[in-house]
Amino acid sequence: MKSQYPMPSPVPATLPAKAIGHHPKVARLPHLTATPPSKTASRDQAWQIAPDLLTSFRYAWAGVCYAYGTQRNFRIHTGVGSLALATGFALRLSPTALAILSLTVALVMILELLNTALESVVDLTVGQSYHELAKIAKDCAAGAVLLAAIAAVIVGGCLLAIPILALIF
Repeated sequence: MKSQYPMPSPVPATLPAKAIGHHPKVARLPHLTATPPSKTASRDQAWQIAPDLLTSFRYAWAGVCYAYGTQRNFRIHTGVGSLALATGFALRLSPTALAILSLTVALVMILELLNTALESVVDLTVGQSYHELAKIAKDCAAGAVLLAAIAAVIVGGCLLAIPILALIF
């Protein structure tokens, strides 16, 4: 049977073929199995280029929904960021201050999405084994999120503290 997928398999040549189906995360990825995904799969051919812009947006939104559903820290960042933005609107911050606050919140969430993607790729690559370089990659990505979150707290504090104190006193 001729393959309908023109792209080569993303599985590294060094990975034994029998290990592919036995790893729990890899086994759920249809493009890494011996049989092609069915047409009814929720994201069949997701590794290929989206045929139109709307499909591309659907894939992007699926990534955001995946992160929200599976990553505790993404949910925390979403809640804290929403609270900070709602507070900014309630305090009637200037448009410039709201833009700075929005960009800061977005930066943290973007980095959390990239961290999730990197962790998934590292897990796919090393499987259930330990590798020091995998640890370094994951720790550095998490460190980037941490630094952005600290910066966001500082920016939010600078923009929101004075108006909040003005309401209290």
